[in-house]
Amino acid sequence: MREPKTSAREGVTAAAGVQAGEELHYAAVNVPESLAMVDLLGYRDEVLRALEAGLSPVTIHVRGRVLTLASTDEAALMRSRVLIQELIALAQSGERLTPDAVARAVALTREGMANPAEYLNRDIISARGKRIRPQTVGQKDYVDAIDSHTITFGIGPAGTGKTYLAMAKAVQALTNRQVSRIILTRPAVEAGESLGYLPGSLTDKIDPYVRPLYDAMYDMLDPEAIPTLMAAGTIEVAPLAYMRGRTLSHSFVILDEAQNTTAQQMKMFLTRLGFDSKIVVTGDETQVDLPHHVTSGLILVKKILRNIPDIAFRELSAADVVRHELVGEIVDAYARYDAQMESRVSGARQTRLRQAAGVKQASGESEASEVDSDMTGSDQVVQEGKRVDD
Repeated sequence: MREPKTSAREGVTAAAGVQAGEELHYAAVNVPESLAMVDLLGYRDEVLRALEAGLSPVTIHVRGRVLTLASTDEAALMRSRVLIQELIALAQSGERLTPDAVARAVALTREGMANPAEYLNRDIISARGKRIRPQTVGQKDYVDAIDSHTITFGIGPAGTGKTYLAMAKAVQALTNRQVSRIILTRPAVEAGESLGYLPGSLTDKIDPYVRPLYDAMYDMLDPEAIPTLMAAGTIEVAPLAYMRGRTLSHSFVILDEAQNTTAQQMKMFLTRLGFDSKIVVTGDETQVDLPHHVTSGLILVKKILRNIPDIAFRELSAADVVRHELVGEIVDAYARYDAQMESRVSGARQTRLRQAAGVKQASGESEASEVDSDMTGSDQVVQEGKRVDD
């Protein structure tokens, strides 16, 4: 908020809307002369507005080159001050601040991250003018797991960067000569893995199923170099069925859309692991396209391999979505809907069980009543027989 006609504290106090009995705490941040204010606050103050929206109830008042912060929550005030100081340092280093990036940094601050702005400046690779980096706590944890484990499972909804970050790590490993090739694979579910009947070469047949991997690859490598790398076998793209019988050594292997693998396919793929290789498996458990009677290999493998050392499972959520903000809201809405449907199905199942139990109990009581009636009739016959004998 900019209010040049009042003192900094007067402007902040008015904006804070302090209630009676509350104590308002202040903190000031000075912007160095070497940094243009527009580089910190954004075009038409778009970054400032993102900060104000995210840091609320902390208020921000800009006067000259001083940002005055105020809040009744002293801890939140100090976190906000540290964040703004880090953003200043980033802007001074030449990093362009955007409302989306700042909003993510604010979210990290709310989650208790000590140095949230570090996530805005920690690149995996820089390629074709684009810096690729984790942008949420979940993404950072996922990337760290890839670094420290031989096999990593990245599980989460669309837009959380599972495949994109895995590809970035693969390109980084290849560039640093940690591996000698990259192998990308997906199950071709729609073709039932029977690709031989489709027209064209193997590349033509599998291209529709691996297109997302190609898209990520073209973002990170020189497009003119990719055909050469593929012709040399340095980069290989193949359907999952073609992994059978191989040993994948000195390789960075990515299995995408793993929710569409069967249990047998998942076991087959993981046992292809050779020396000096890494495997990253990505998938979304809510997007299984297998027949209803077939269990997803991704869902099953969590139960089987969860406690094995050097295998990591990292689950991302709507909070890690880095596409349009609506994507996160869509993911959450579907999750709520699925939970409601599951609750209704469970409730209906319980009702049917209770009804069945009631019918069974009523049937049992009826049978018992009939038996009692029969026994009473028999007793009467016996008694009458006795009277006749007498």
